[in-house]
Amino acid sequence: MQQVKSILLVLGMLVMNVMSLHFEIPATKNPEPFCVRDFVAEGQLVVVNLESDGYIGDGQMLSLYVRDSTGNEYRRKRDFAGEVRVAFTAPSSVSFDVCLENVLTNGQKPLTRSIELDIESGAQARDWNKIKASEKLKPIEVELRMVEELTAEIVDELNYLKNREERLRDTNESTNSRVRNFSLLIIAVLIALGAFQLNYLKNYFKSKHII
Repeated sequence: MQQVKSILLVLGMLVMNVMSLHFEIPATKNPEPFCVRDFVAEGQLVVVNLESDGYIGDGQMLSLYVRDSTGNEYRRKRDFAGEVRVAFTAPSSVSFDVCLENVLTNGQKPLTRSIELDIESGAQARDWNKIKASEKLKPIEVELRMVEELTAEIVDELNYLKNREERLRDTNESTNSRVRNFSLLIIAVLIALGAFQLNYLKNYFKSKHII
């Protein structure tokens, strides 16, 4: 049983979709957004947990927004400290950004905020303790269920990448075909133009009795 648990743990570590980061954001008068980007498949749950040190009114104003590449905004919070949790379900397979700005509001003293950011998606974002309690599952059954869902997500992502590669290949082949046809058209036009010029010169020289 212990060996089975070890195998499941290794599998879970291999396929889990979790991003955990620690960084600091300095406060400036006109800050550029600091963004962390991730990708999520259609229909997957995404949970963003963010924690900042400091406090409101400490001379810096930290703001957050979460937005995907299609323009959907899932959360915007201005001037915060402490913990923030954002959860959303992706409407399509897109990349999304978690962006932070830290504005210096008081004095010239260098100030920073320390940030802990965790991004979970898919099976890793689900509340497995709640599922375990509601369905009365054993720990080994929970681990098996988790690995099963994670594996299914990996398969879905591979299928998505395969379909995307096929679409790109079809587009590339279509583009190559158009370029080839356009090149042949240009060659035909040049040949026709050359023949016209030769015929024109021939008639011109004949009219001048040169040939």
